[in-house]
Amino acid sequence: MILCVGEILADMIGKGSGKALSYDRKAGGAPFNVACGVTKFGAAGAFVGNVGDDIIGKYLAGFAAEHVAEAYVGLDPKHNTTLAFVQLDEHGDRSFCFYRKDTADTYLPAIPDELIGRANIVHIGSLMLSEERGVAYAVALAERARSAGKLVSFDVNYREDIFPDPKKAVPLYQKMLELADIVKLSEEEYRTFGEEYIRNVLHDKLVCVTLGANGCEWIYRGDRGMLPTLPFKPVDTTGAGDAFYSGVLTKLDGLLKEAWTRENLEEVFRFANACGALTTQARGAIDALPTLEEILSALSKYPLK
Repeated sequence: MILCVGEILADMIGKGSGKALSYDRKAGGAPFNVACGVTKFGAAGAFVGNVGDDIIGKYLAGFAAEHVAEAYVGLDPKHNTTLAFVQLDEHGDRSFCFYRKDTADTYLPAIPDELIGRANIVHIGSLMLSEERGVAYAVALAERARSAGKLVSFDVNYREDIFPDPKKAVPLYQKMLELADIVKLSEEEYRTFGEEYIRNVLHDKLVCVTLGANGCEWIYRGDRGMLPTLPFKPVDTTGAGDAFYSGVLTKLDGLLKEAWTRENLEEVFRFANACGALTTQARGAIDALPTLEEILSALSKYPLK
Protein backbone atom coordinates (compact mmCIF):
# COMPACT_ATOMS: atom_id res chain seq x y z
CA MET A 1 0.00 0.00 0.00
CA ILE A 2 1.16 3.55 -0.81
CA LEU A 3 0.27 6.08 1.89
CA CYS A 4 0.20 9.69 0.63
CA VAL A 5 0.21 12.57 3.12
CA GLY A 6 -0.12 16.31 2.56
CA GLU A 7 -2.14 18.94 0.75
CA ILE A 8 -5.52 18.47 -0.87
CA LEU A 9 -6.89 21.63 -2.48
CA ALA A 10 -9.07 23.00 -5.26
CA ASP A 11 -7.40 23.77 -8.59
CA MET A 12 -9.33 26.66 -10.16
CA ILE A 13 -8.45 26.24 -13.83
CA GLY A 14 -8.94 29.34 -15.96
CA LYS A 15 -10.49 29.30 -19.40
CA GLY A 16 -11.55 31.97 -21.87
CA SER A 17 -9.93 35.38 -22.21
CA GLY A 18 -10.35 38.97 -21.11
CA LYS A 19 -13.58 39.78 -19.28
CA ALA A 20 -15.04 36.39 -20.21
CA LEU A 21 -12.46 34.46 -18.15
CA SER A 22 -14.01 31.78 -15.92
CA TYR A 23 -12.69 28.98 -13.71
CA ASP A 24 -13.46 25.29 -13.46
CA ARG A 25 -13.16 23.78 -9.98
CA LYS A 26 -11.06 20.60 -9.89
CA ALA A 27 -9.76 18.55 -6.97
CA GLY A 28 -5.99 18.74 -6.67
CA GLY A 29 -2.92 18.92 -4.47
CA ALA A 30 0.18 16.96 -5.45
CA PRO A 31 0.10 14.17 -2.83
CA PHE A 32 -3.67 13.79 -3.25
CA ASN A 33 -3.22 13.56 -7.02
CA VAL A 34 -0.67 10.80 -6.42
CA ALA A 35 -3.07 8.93 -4.12
CA CYS A 36 -5.72 9.02 -6.85
CA GLY A 37 -3.18 8.04 -9.49
CA VAL A 38 -1.77 4.98 -7.74
CA THR A 39 -5.32 3.82 -7.00
CA LYS A 40 -6.36 4.15 -10.65
CA PHE A 41 -3.15 2.52 -11.91
CA GLY A 42 -3.71 -0.63 -9.87
CA ALA A 43 -1.96 -0.15 -6.51
CA ALA A 44 -3.55 0.12 -3.07
CA GLY A 45 -3.58 3.78 -2.05
CA ALA A 46 -4.40 5.77 1.07
CA PHE A 47 -4.43 9.51 1.72
CA VAL A 48 -4.25 11.67 4.87
CA GLY A 49 -5.02 15.40 4.62
CA ASN A 50 -7.01 18.27 6.06
CA VAL A 51 -9.44 20.80 4.54
CA GLY A 52 -11.64 23.58 5.85
CA ASP A 53 -15.18 22.89 7.00
CA ASP A 54 -16.42 25.02 4.10
CA ILE A 55 -18.07 24.54 0.70
CA ILE A 56 -14.81 23.67 -1.07
CA GLY A 57 -13.55 21.49 1.76
CA LYS A 58 -16.71 19.41 1.88
CA TYR A 59 -16.56 18.94 -1.88
CA LEU A 60 -12.95 17.75 -1.62
CA ALA A 61 -13.66 15.38 1.28
CA GLY A 62 -16.47 13.79 -0.71
CA PHE A 63 -14.33 13.58 -3.83
CA ALA A 64 -11.53 11.90 -1.87
CA ALA A 65 -13.90 9.30 -0.47
CA GLU A 66 -14.99 8.42 -4.01
CA HIS A 67 -11.51 8.21 -5.56
CA VAL A 68 -9.21 6.73 -2.89
CA ALA A 69 -9.98 3.48 -1.09
CA GLU A 70 -8.73 4.84 2.23
CA ALA A 71 -9.19 8.61 2.46
CA TYR A 72 -8.74 10.27 5.85
CA VAL A 73 -9.60 13.93 5.24
CA GLY A 74 -10.37 16.10 8.24
CA LEU A 75 -12.83 19.02 8.17
CA ASP A 76 -11.23 21.90 10.06
CA PRO A 77 -13.71 24.47 11.46
CA LYS A 78 -10.98 27.06 12.15
CA HIS A 79 -9.05 27.19 8.87
CA ASN A 80 -10.10 27.54 5.24
CA THR A 81 -9.33 25.27 2.30
CA THR A 82 -6.45 26.18 -0.01
CA LEU A 83 -7.24 27.34 -3.56
CA ALA A 84 -4.75 27.21 -6.44
CA PHE A 85 -5.69 29.35 -9.45
CA VAL A 86 -4.20 27.85 -12.60
CA GLN A 87 -3.66 29.74 -15.86
CA LEU A 88 -2.86 27.81 -19.05
CA ASP A 89 -0.93 29.16 -22.02
CA GLU A 90 -1.36 28.17 -25.68
CA HIS A 91 0.89 25.11 -25.15
CA GLY A 92 -1.12 23.80 -22.19
CA ASP A 93 1.62 24.79 -19.73
CA ARG A 94 0.41 26.27 -16.45
CA SER A 95 1.27 28.92 -13.91
CA PHE A 96 -0.09 29.04 -10.35
CA CYS A 97 -1.42 31.60 -7.91
CA PHE A 98 -2.15 30.18 -4.45
CA TYR A 99 -4.76 31.48 -2.00
CA ARG A 100 -3.12 29.95 1.01
CA LYS A 101 -2.46 31.64 4.34
CA ASP A 102 -2.83 29.68 7.58
CA THR A 103 -5.03 27.20 5.72
CA ALA A 104 -6.21 23.77 6.82
CA ASP A 105 -3.59 21.77 4.89
CA THR A 106 -0.88 23.09 7.24
CA TYR A 107 -2.67 21.50 10.22
CA LEU A 108 -2.34 17.83 9.36
CA PRO A 109 -3.69 15.14 11.71
CA ALA A 110 -1.64 12.55 13.57
CA ILE A 111 -1.28 9.25 11.72
CA PRO A 112 -1.76 6.03 13.69
CA ASP A 113 1.05 3.47 13.75
CA GLU A 114 -1.34 0.89 12.33
CA LEU A 115 -1.76 2.85 9.09
CA ILE A 116 1.98 3.36 8.66
CA GLY A 117 2.47 -0.31 9.45
CA ARG A 118 0.30 -1.36 6.51
CA ALA A 119 2.11 0.90 4.04
CA ASN A 120 4.99 -0.17 1.83
CA ILE A 121 5.77 3.39 0.72
CA VAL A 122 5.03 6.62 2.62
CA HIS A 123 4.83 9.55 0.18
CA ILE A 124 5.06 13.05 1.69
CA GLY A 125 3.96 16.29 0.00
CA SER A 126 6.06 19.45 0.12
CA LEU A 127 3.71 22.44 0.59
CA MET A 128 3.60 21.79 4.34
CA LEU A 129 7.26 22.89 4.47
CA SER A 130 6.11 26.51 4.15
CA GLU A 131 5.29 26.47 7.89
CA GLU A 132 7.52 25.47 10.83
CA ARG A 133 4.87 23.07 12.12
CA GLY A 134 4.73 21.50 8.66
CA VAL A 135 8.49 20.98 8.59
CA ALA A 136 8.36 19.33 12.01
CA TYR A 137 5.43 17.15 10.90
CA ALA A 138 7.12 16.03 7.67
CA VAL A 139 10.46 15.24 9.32
CA ALA A 140 8.80 13.31 12.16
CA LEU A 141 6.67 11.32 9.71
CA ALA A 142 9.67 10.44 7.53
CA GLU A 143 11.64 9.32 10.58
CA ARG A 144 8.72 7.20 11.83
CA ALA A 145 8.34 5.57 8.43
CA ARG A 146 12.04 4.80 8.17
CA SER A 147 12.07 3.36 11.69
CA ALA A 148 9.18 1.11 10.67
CA GLY A 149 11.16 -0.16 7.67
CA LYS A 150 9.09 1.67 5.05
CA LEU A 151 10.32 3.39 1.91
CA VAL A 152 9.96 7.18 2.11
CA SER A 153 9.02 9.16 -1.00
CA PHE A 154 9.29 12.94 -1.42
CA ASP A 155 8.34 15.24 -4.32
CA VAL A 156 10.10 18.62 -4.25
CA ASN A 157 7.27 20.39 -6.17
CA TYR A 158 8.77 23.84 -5.53
CA ARG A 159 6.35 26.77 -5.96
CA GLU A 160 7.67 30.35 -6.01
CA ASP A 161 4.26 31.62 -4.92
CA ILE A 162 4.65 29.61 -1.68
CA PHE A 163 8.43 29.94 -1.22
CA PRO A 164 9.50 33.30 -2.74
CA ASP A 165 13.09 32.98 -1.46
CA PRO A 166 14.78 29.76 -2.72
CA LYS A 167 17.80 30.36 -0.44
CA LYS A 168 15.53 29.87 2.58
CA ALA A 169 13.55 27.06 1.01
CA VAL A 170 16.43 24.84 -0.17
CA PRO A 171 17.67 23.85 3.33
CA LEU A 172 14.12 22.81 4.27
CA TYR A 173 13.86 20.63 1.19
CA GLN A 174 17.30 19.15 1.84
CA LYS A 175 16.09 17.83 5.20
CA MET A 176 13.41 15.84 3.43
CA LEU A 177 15.53 14.79 0.46
CA GLU A 178 18.08 13.25 2.80
CA LEU A 179 15.39 11.32 4.71
CA ALA A 180 13.75 9.95 1.54
CA ASP A 181 14.51 6.80 -0.44
CA ILE A 182 12.71 7.95 -3.61
CA VAL A 183 12.70 11.61 -4.70
CA LYS A 184 11.18 13.48 -7.62
CA LEU A 185 12.43 16.76 -9.08
CA SER A 186 11.64 18.79 -12.16
CA GLU A 187 14.47 19.75 -14.50
CA GLU A 188 14.55 23.25 -12.96
CA GLU A 189 14.55 21.85 -9.41
CA TYR A 190 17.41 19.56 -10.38
CA ARG A 191 19.44 22.62 -11.42
CA THR A 192 18.53 24.38 -8.16
CA PHE A 193 20.05 21.61 -6.02
CA GLY A 194 22.90 20.91 -8.42
CA GLU A 195 24.60 17.89 -9.92
CA GLU A 196 27.24 17.71 -7.19
CA TYR A 197 24.67 17.66 -4.35
CA ILE A 198 22.57 15.02 -6.08
CA ARG A 199 25.58 12.87 -6.96
CA ASN A 200 27.28 13.08 -3.54
CA VAL A 201 24.42 13.42 -1.05
CA LEU A 202 21.61 11.58 -2.80
CA HIS A 203 23.79 8.84 -4.30
CA ASP A 204 21.88 6.02 -2.58
CA LYS A 205 18.41 7.42 -3.45
CA LEU A 206 16.35 6.75 -6.54
CA VAL A 207 16.19 10.23 -8.12
CA CYS A 208 13.42 10.82 -10.69
CA VAL A 209 13.76 13.93 -12.88
CA THR A 210 10.89 15.05 -15.11
CA LEU A 211 11.97 16.70 -18.38
CA GLY A 212 8.59 17.79 -19.79
CA ALA A 213 8.31 17.04 -23.50
CA ASN A 214 11.70 15.29 -23.34
CA GLY A 215 10.54 12.54 -20.99
CA CYS A 216 12.47 11.77 -17.83
CA GLU A 217 15.84 10.88 -16.36
CA TRP A 218 16.52 8.51 -13.47
CA ILE A 219 19.63 8.27 -11.29
CA TYR A 220 20.39 5.46 -8.87
CA ARG A 221 23.65 4.44 -7.20
CA GLY A 222 25.93 5.68 -9.94
CA ASP A 223 23.73 4.47 -12.80
CA ARG A 224 21.39 6.67 -14.82
CA GLY A 225 19.13 6.60 -17.83
CA MET A 226 16.89 8.85 -19.94
CA LEU A 227 13.62 7.80 -21.55
CA PRO A 228 11.52 9.74 -24.08
CA THR A 229 7.87 10.46 -23.44
CA LEU A 230 4.99 9.48 -25.73
CA PRO A 231 4.34 11.79 -28.74
CA PHE A 232 1.13 13.52 -27.62
CA LYS A 233 0.40 17.24 -27.99
CA PRO A 234 -0.70 18.45 -24.53
CA VAL A 235 -4.07 20.04 -23.84
CA ASP A 236 -3.39 20.73 -20.15
CA THR A 237 -0.18 19.79 -18.31
CA THR A 238 -1.76 20.24 -14.85
CA GLY A 239 -1.07 17.09 -12.84
CA ALA A 240 1.14 15.45 -15.49
CA GLY A 241 4.10 15.29 -13.12
CA ASP A 242 1.90 13.81 -10.40
CA ALA A 243 0.55 11.20 -12.82
CA PHE A 244 4.12 10.38 -13.85
CA TYR A 245 5.14 9.95 -10.22
CA SER A 246 2.02 7.89 -9.49
CA GLY A 247 3.23 5.55 -12.20
CA VAL A 248 6.70 5.39 -10.64
CA LEU A 249 5.38 4.55 -7.17
CA THR A 250 2.82 2.06 -8.51
CA LYS A 251 5.50 0.07 -10.30
CA LEU A 252 7.99 0.32 -7.42
CA ASP A 253 5.31 -0.96 -5.04
CA GLY A 254 5.25 -4.08 -7.19
CA LEU A 255 9.04 -4.44 -7.04
CA LEU A 256 9.45 -4.44 -3.26
CA LYS A 257 10.80 -7.98 -3.21
CA GLU A 258 13.15 -7.37 -6.14
CA ALA A 259 16.41 -5.47 -6.42
CA TRP A 260 16.20 -2.27 -8.47
CA THR A 261 18.14 -3.00 -11.64
CA ARG A 262 18.61 -0.97 -14.82
CA GLU A 263 16.26 -3.33 -16.63
CA ASN A 264 13.34 -3.05 -14.23
CA LEU A 265 13.86 0.67 -13.65
CA GLU A 266 13.60 1.24 -17.41
CA GLU A 267 10.21 -0.51 -17.26
CA VAL A 268 9.17 1.62 -14.27
CA PHE A 269 9.93 4.87 -16.06
CA ARG A 270 8.51 3.80 -19.40
CA PHE A 271 5.22 3.10 -17.63
CA ALA A 272 5.45 6.41 -15.72
CA ASN A 273 6.08 8.41 -18.90
CA ALA A 274 2.92 6.96 -20.43
CA CYS A 275 0.93 7.91 -17.31
CA GLY A 276 2.14 11.51 -17.51
CA ALA A 277 1.70 11.91 -21.27
CA LEU A 278 -1.83 10.54 -21.32
CA THR A 279 -2.86 12.85 -18.47
CA THR A 280 -2.04 15.90 -20.61
CA GLN A 281 -4.81 14.95 -23.05
CA ALA A 282 -7.65 16.43 -20.94
CA ARG A 283 -8.18 19.20 -18.39
CA GLY A 284 -7.66 18.65 -14.68
CA ALA A 285 -5.13 16.65 -12.69
CA ILE A 286 -7.43 13.80 -11.64
CA ASP A 287 -10.24 13.76 -14.20
CA ALA A 288 -7.61 13.29 -16.91
CA LEU A 289 -5.88 10.28 -15.30
CA PRO A 290 -5.83 7.38 -17.77
CA THR A 291 -7.01 3.88 -16.96
CA LEU A 292 -4.53 1.03 -16.70
CA GLU A 293 -5.95 -0.35 -19.95
CA GLU A 294 -5.30 2.97 -21.73
CA ILE A 295 -1.73 3.05 -20.42
CA LEU A 296 -0.96 -0.46 -21.59
CA SER A 297 -2.56 0.25 -24.98
CA ALA A 298 -0.43 3.37 -25.44
CA LEU A 299 2.75 1.50 -24.48
CA SER A 300 1.90 -1.16 -27.06
CA LYS A 301 1.23 1.46 -29.73
CA TYR A 302 4.38 3.47 -29.00
CA PRO A 303 7.09 0.95 -28.04
CA LEU A 304 10.35 2.27 -26.65
CA LYS A 305 12.91 2.72 -29.42
